Amino acid sequence: MTPLYRITFLLAAFLLLGLRQGNAQTSSPPLLTLSLKEASFHDLIREVENQTRYRFYYHAADLDSVTVTVQATQKPLKEILEQAVAGTDLRFSITEQNDVLLTKGKKFVATLPDNFFQRNENLTKSKPLANEGAARQPFIPGEQDKKKAVSEAKLYVIGVKRDGATGNANLAGHLRDAKSGEPIIGASVYIQSPLLATTSDQYGYYSLTLPVGQHELLIRGIGIKNSKRRIGLYSDGKLDIEVEEDVRSLKEVLVEAEKDRNVAGMQMGMERLDMRAIKQVPTAFGETDILRVVLTLPGVKSVGEGSTGMNVRGGSTDQNLILFNDATIYNPSHLFGFFSAFNPDIVKSVELHKSNIPARYGGRLSSVLEVTTRDGNKKKFSGSGGLGLLTSRLMLEGPITKDKTSFMVAGRSTYSDWLLKKLPQETFAKSSASFYDLNAQISHEINSNNTLYVSGYLSKDKFRLGSDTLYSFANHNASVKWKHIFHNQLYSVVTGAYSNYGYGVNSEKNAVNASDMSFSMNQANLQADFNYFLNSKHTLDFGASSILYNVSPGSLKPVGSESLIMPDVLQREKALESAVYASDQIDISPHFSVYLGLRYSLFNALGPREAYTYAPNEPKTESTIVDTVSYGSGKSFATYHGPEYRISARFGLTDHSSVKMSFNRMRQYIHMLSNTATMSPTDTWKLSDANIRPQVGDQVALGYYQNFRANTVELSVEGYYKKMKDFLDYRNGATIVLNHHIETDVANAEGKAYGVEVMLKKLTGKLNGWVSYTYSRTLVRLNNPQVSELINQGEWYPSNFDKPHDVTLISNYRFSQRFSTSLNFTYSTGRPITLPIAKYQDGNVQRIFYSDRNQYRVPDYYRVDFAMNIEGNHKIKKLAHSSWTLAVYNLTGRKNPYSVYFRSEAGKIKGYKLSIFGQPIPTITYNFRF
Repeated sequence: MTPLYRITFLLAAFLLLGLRQGNAQTSSPPLLTLSLKEASFHDLIREVENQTRYRFYYHAADLDSVTVTVQATQKPLKEILEQAVAGTDLRFSITEQNDVLLTKGKKFVATLPDNFFQRNENLTKSKPLANEGAARQPFIPGEQDKKKAVSEAKLYVIGVKRDGATGNANLAGHLRDAKSGEPIIGASVYIQSPLLATTSDQYGYYSLTLPVGQHELLIRGIGIKNSKRRIGLYSDGKLDIEVEEDVRSLKEVLVEAEKDRNVAGMQMGMERLDMRAIKQVPTAFGETDILRVVLTLPGVKSVGEGSTGMNVRGGSTDQNLILFNDATIYNPSHLFGFFSAFNPDIVKSVELHKSNIPARYGGRLSSVLEVTTRDGNKKKFSGSGGLGLLTSRLMLEGPITKDKTSFMVAGRSTYSDWLLKKLPQETFAKSSASFYDLNAQISHEINSNNTLYVSGYLSKDKFRLGSDTLYSFANHNASVKWKHIFHNQLYSVVTGAYSNYGYGVNSEKNAVNASDMSFSMNQANLQADFNYFLNSKHTLDFGASSILYNVSPGSLKPVGSESLIMPDVLQREKALESAVYASDQIDISPHFSVYLGLRYSLFNALGPREAYTYAPNEPKTESTIVDTVSYGSGKSFATYHGPEYRISARFGLTDHSSVKMSFNRMRQYIHMLSNTATMSPTDTWKLSDANIRPQVGDQVALGYYQNFRANTVELSVEGYYKKMKDFLDYRNGATIVLNHHIETDVANAEGKAYGVEVMLKKLTGKLNGWVSYTYSRTLVRLNNPQVSELINQGEWYPSNFDKPHDVTLISNYRFSQRFSTSLNFTYSTGRPITLPIAKYQDGNVQRIFYSDRNQYRVPDYYRVDFAMNIEGNHKIKKLAHSSWTLAVYNLTGRKNPYSVYFRSEAGKIKGYKLSIFGQPIPTITYNFRF
């Protein structure tokens, strides 16, 4: 072909294309002729697509039950569709590209108005017309609305598109709050076709393997607005996503985020608490209390009022691992247990694991409570706080380097002495009590692959109850985390943490008996965790950890030159606990998933130490000590090790119901020694050694989960059976404090616990909350041939925290955006008690004969609480946003028994009931944020 012919051919081609384009632009829509009677909507779509170039996009499920009757002769598609959808909740939109978008309930707007992104100053200044409320004013998009619209409309191309490319590619990144830069935890990131999903972890990180090509990425999460991103994924890459906080409107809010997690997720016996829900639950003195809300969950109990010690599924209080930014908290309470150790203004997430405990956790038998603080606002300076009758708090946060480094500091303190002095009893009037805690955190993003987190915690309590004896205890914690991303599918978190807990009892009023008793323990741990997203069917976790314990079991020292107290110091205890673990979550199909985990732990008791050897097959008493062996510093004199299995499975029955099962084996190498049924400041901790074996527990659980009413109502039923061995129980008359031969007064016991937990939860709407019922039993048996005195003849008996029936109702009702109420009800069976039942003469001495241990019970417990939450106006430009909380704790004034005790008066044994709160306690708290 000559050059002239080529030019002529090209000109003709361009001319034809131009004419065709011009005709396409100026021609009217095509006309259709259809005759359908009681046909499916799918038949209508096929007829239209066969006659025209229109293409339909829709969810097939929306059209399954829709039938149409259409008679049309040379009619445009718009008229035909209007006739077809009449009387249904279907909506349609036709684009300029001949695409027909069918939706259910709401119409999809295919194009934006020309002036959508232009701020109309006149409209913003206009006033509403007469009889028109603020809701009728025109909507003017703000900067966040513009950014969201642009972000969702934009196509994010990752990699280079190649024709015919197939296979999979990985997409990873961080989800962050658009206003504060805080990571978004537990949000779902997924595509619908094919259904592939993941969730963001505690750092907001997600990783998802998808087929190569274009997708619509959907983001859903609690407390955030639904969002999406259009992506073209052609190779492994990263996409960080900012999402907006979900603000409640005046109308009912449907929270769709993670709405089917209880059915579709692998976890069972796990509760993730929303801080907004926690803040609605009334507490004794008006301040939001995380542990109080945890105690309302099924399977979680306490022995009585004013206690933050948890008993989870039949376990004792020392069988719970409480982590605060991965540093262990040994006493999570303030002010006799009436306040928890966690400042609510800094907490980001709270997770409780009761069963199916992930393999990365170990060292406790019953549960793991993980409390994580926020990173701090990386966008702007802000703060919050509160003023109450007994406490005040303040939190400040902001960027050091915008979008890279943030800080957060917070503090709380009490001024409760004025209340004690108002009490009529002289004992309380002479008492004093105080506490404070401080938190500090820095988050620094070194680069896109490395982030550093540094946090610290300090708390101190002091109290004196009607005497000269001063009690004090303190927690010191610090942690450093380094997160490193190797590539999209693999990242690691290396954590170094330090925890210290100690108490002191000081008495100086009587110079002759002036003394100072103390206990302290600290631990330093290093842990490396790796997460590998192998593909859409496998998520691998593996890592290793090591903990160095250093315990000072107790010391008694005289104070002053006149004191006759003899010094007494127990020898120090050291130990090293190490572990390695690996787990794999396998998604075999959309309806069937399996979690397999193995943790192997090793414990070495270390010198310097003098260890006692007792006669074999004889009860351990001071008279049966046959030898004392000295071990040098760092020398291992007792070693324990073994595997810990973690197995669980989920089978989806339908899209809204599933069945799950799990089996856990846990090992615990540290024991709490206490002379009370609850946690107290004088509790001490004992490491396993040659004479005290570690605790071992096995738990099997089975659960059924069902969602109703479009996933807005959740039902869960879980049953469990647990066996425990080698936990410590006490002989009659045991001495706990300053005992050089503690193994002679304690014994390794065995226990069993079983129960059923039923929970019905409504998460959305003006009325929301949950109601739960728990039936559980916890039994103990001390049938050890090396114990000189058997308890209850070696038969099973109820533990101190065996409370068979428990009912809890948590309800919140929001009347408007500014006013809401909360009403809570709690009932439980009274805890076991040992009673004196007879008197007898032994020679010339009158003695008391007691019943079998824990044969009787104190009266049942129930309590009703009520609160009103009043928020200030919601103007955007305001110096500070505030709210008031008015609450009444124990609304009915019931005198719930904390304990029953007995006194000998005039030759008679009389019983008395001790109640912590025997009357309603009104409180008022002012909260603010800026």
